Amino acid sequence: MGKTTYMKLKGSQNLRLRLLLATLSATPVLIEDIRHEDTLAGLRSYEVSLLRLFEEVCDDCVVEINDTGTKLKYKPGIIMGGRNLVHDCGVDRSIGYFLEPLIVLGLFGKKPLSITLKGITNDSKDPSVDTFQSTTLSILKRFGVPSEGLKLTIKNRAPPPLGGGEVELKIPVVQNSLTAVSWIDEGMVKRIRGLTFTSRVSSQFEHTMRYAARGIFNRLLPDVHISTYHSSAGKSPGYGISLVAETTSGCFISADTAVSYRRGDELGEDKDEEGNELMPPDEVGVQIASVLLGEIEQGGVVDSTHQGLLFLLCALCPQDVSKVRVGKLSPNGIKTLQHIRDFLGVKFVIKPDPSTGTVILKCVGCGLKNLSRKIS
Repeated sequence: MGKTTYMKLKGSQNLRLRLLLATLSATPVLIEDIRHEDTLAGLRSYEVSLLRLFEEVCDDCVVEINDTGTKLKYKPGIIMGGRNLVHDCGVDRSIGYFLEPLIVLGLFGKKPLSITLKGITNDSKDPSVDTFQSTTLSILKRFGVPSEGLKLTIKNRAPPPLGGGEVELKIPVVQNSLTAVSWIDEGMVKRIRGLTFTSRVSSQFEHTMRYAARGIFNRLLPDVHISTYHSSAGKSPGYGISLVAETTSGCFISADTAVSYRRGDELGEDKDEEGNELMPPDEVGVQIASVLLGEIEQGGVVDSTHQGLLFLLCALCPQDVSKVRVGKLSPNGIKTLQHIRDFLGVKFVIKPDPSTGTVILKCVGCGLKNLSRKIS
């Protein structure tokens, strides 16, 4: 057997994306200088947890981490999928951090994926599980992922720092490959849906956030419905809201946030900026409604959070032209385009549309087929 050739990368940024693309393209990677200048050098616990998740879903993948955690060798294996898997995501990052790579990985497995994830469901850093349920899964359907077997069930919602939430994700396998799309019509917003949740605080907070958000939307369109949810499983006090706007052409634009006391950990990055004062619920409702209106104003068929996923799915399509429209390119979207070029060799043609202030991107997919199924 020949010597393994590793793609050499540096730094801790975009680790999830690098691991996902390495697995899909079967490219072994060697990542060095992971936070080597930080006081706490090396991989964080949530990144190690992500590697363990990849090991659970894939067969025969090899992970080597040096003593200081600043150097990682990752040799991808075969994506197996599997039933009734369970993964504890810990409390350093929310479940959304793990869902983003997992939904793409599961599509190219040998068997459909069914996994229960435990931890924090809603925070201000990663997309909430409600956003995944309402928006992310509908994007997958656009690319020919079958609706049957594609499901995210939210069993318990829970904010940081102690978590206590639980979701079950089911992802079907793509029979052969994804379907190329021409998706440039955003349409007009026809309805807004949402959900407010509270955990270990007064349920009145739900209604306050809901009325504040509706106060902004009701001036613009009549079809606004925001439901409420009071979590009994959350171990920490907190509250949050997630909103989604549906357009006449079937696009979903989302925004969400959650407010909670954060554990002031060693990194100092998780302390609540305002000391112990949390943002009042009415301000949370107004703020996230304004964020959603900002996303709608930018234009595009997805919001800025989902740009990376959209580009990745386009790049994984058969060798056919995909054409999509987005608003202003987000930093995450730009990084995703660069990594797609490096790992998959797919380059996008980027053309601004000055009349609408949006950007149209075209690419020819890399033609990734579900080889895991063929082996069986």
